[in-house]
Amino acid sequence: MSYATKLVSLQSKERLVERFGAHTPYEVKSDVYGCCIKLLTDTQSVATRWGESFYFMSQNIRSHGRLYVVNEPAEEKNAVYYDAQSKTAFLLNFDYYGWIKSLALSVAGDVLEDEHDIYSIHGACLDVNGQGVCILGASGAGKTTHTYGLLRRPAVRVVSDDWFFARVYGQDILAYSSEKNFYIRADLAKIWSEFNWLLERAELDGEGRAVVDLRLAIGKGRILPLTTLRKLIILKRDARDPEFVRELTAAQALALLERNDYFNPHLLVSTPFKRRLRKTFFGALLERVAAYEVNTTEQPEQSQARIRKIVDLT
Repeated sequence: MSYATKLVSLQSKERLVERFGAHTPYEVKSDVYGCCIKLLTDTQSVATRWGESFYFMSQNIRSHGRLYVVNEPAEEKNAVYYDAQSKTAFLLNFDYYGWIKSLALSVAGDVLEDEHDIYSIHGACLDVNGQGVCILGASGAGKTTHTYGLLRRPAVRVVSDDWFFARVYGQDILAYSSEKNFYIRADLAKIWSEFNWLLERAELDGEGRAVVDLRLAIGKGRILPLTTLRKLIILKRDARDPEFVRELTAAQALALLERNDYFNPHLLVSTPFKRRLRKTFFGALLERVAAYEVNTTEQPEQSQARIRKIVDLT
């Protein structure tokens, strides 16, 4: 299942605000890497999870972007309308909070990309002995599994497990956290039992996921606000490919990212202008990091051993 996004005009956005604005009793303003993103919803549980996910923003700050999350029987399920001019999104009949969270990050990313040369990366960002590591991959490739597998090691710290922002800073790529807490799957504990007690105490939603404070499991000192990227790992699951680890040139890695829309299905705008911005940024990123492709068709611990070798984690 997925959702459909339709870009709308500023005039259409005003009509949608008139239609839904009176039916959103729950409002929360949040700080998403310096952007004030405002949630307006008719569902208390959405407002609660949102507050757990993001840092609060002062109510005196005017919003840079807005999400209306409402239930409307007359509309299709999982419909998104987005006005890129006002940075306003309407999410209709959504049951899965993970998409709501990701679309909030995408709205913030739209602001940052246009105005500040800061870009969204839909992947995990870890710090291994002071070296930033990015893990990307399509759904089902093992991004979450191997991110949390690495976090079992004390030398590994985390900036983000799902989405982070990055910018070119001289000869470096700086990566910044995007969320206060983490939204993880209950079945993670079946793979890595170290996280079982944390998930046992979590309030799971209908998708078997929960917003959790990972500090309780790995300690406050292992949650970082930023790191400098040095390595990028792209995961795939392809039983036809006998090669488990492949080092990529910058050109090969960029072509792979472009073919897969940077492994980010939540980007709201994909105009030629936006594609040029993203290609320029990721091209610069790949000139500054070492890139690898890892095939995760083996058992998780075997793939973990290969990834640990790449990141020099013994």
